[in-house]
Amino acid sequence: MQASAEQPFKRAERTDKVARAYTFADLSGYTSKQRFLIRAADLVFFVLIKLIGRTVRWQVEGWENWEAASRDNQIPIYTFWHNRVFLSTYFWRRRRIVVMTSQSFDGEYIARFIQRFGYGAARGSSTRGGVGAIVEMVRLMRAGSPAAFTIDGPKGPRYVAKMGAVLLAKKTGNPVLPFTITARKFWTAKKSWDQSQVPKPFTKVRVDIASPIYVPSDADEGMLEAKRDELQHSLDGINALGEQWRTGNVP
Repeated sequence: MQASAEQPFKRAERTDKVARAYTFADLSGYTSKQRFLIRAADLVFFVLIKLIGRTVRWQVEGWENWEAASRDNQIPIYTFWHNRVFLSTYFWRRRRIVVMTSQSFDGEYIARFIQRFGYGAARGSSTRGGVGAIVEMVRLMRAGSPAAFTIDGPKGPRYVAKMGAVLLAKKTGNPVLPFTITARKFWTAKKSWDQSQVPKPFTKVRVDIASPIYVPSDADEGMLEAKRDELQHSLDGINALGEQWRTGNVP
């Protein structure tokens, strides 16, 4: 009787943890000025992404790879470069994808505007609280939520894949799904470490989705590093395809 009484409590606890990922965090630990700036940045980015996202013209290559990564009760671990956040947020919206966000001022407003698009946020990063965030992402994936990584974030080096998605794939059995989004015309934030791209309204946009990458549950350190290299190679390849398309060298 005791075990059966505990089960509803545990299910409720798990449900609460899942709901928390999709709910705005408490800002009471910030100053009033910081709270205002977080809320303002949140709304500015949400409105900007929504308005520009509605105007761009999409071309998708490799959708069969998404289908392959979603078969047999699998859920993808989306993996992409940090400077493509703008269009990625719009393209994959309303799929309840959980994204790792840093435990910082910048991470908080990012968490809020992606939550407005139907994403969840697992607090942490590769430099602060990362282990806890990976554990939380494992829990959320087991509850049915897809996951996503800006794989060279939060501070670079730009276009160098880190290990987070590979570790999550090992823990959950779900495939890593590399993709990139290339805008034909965009503005670049040249002073940011990642040179973030903001697409110009009404531009053409190409989405390239690569083949899923599977990581064995018994992968040792050498295998994990090999899978990270495979992910790097995959992202480099589709990035090159996007750039060739952008410059007019492919249809």
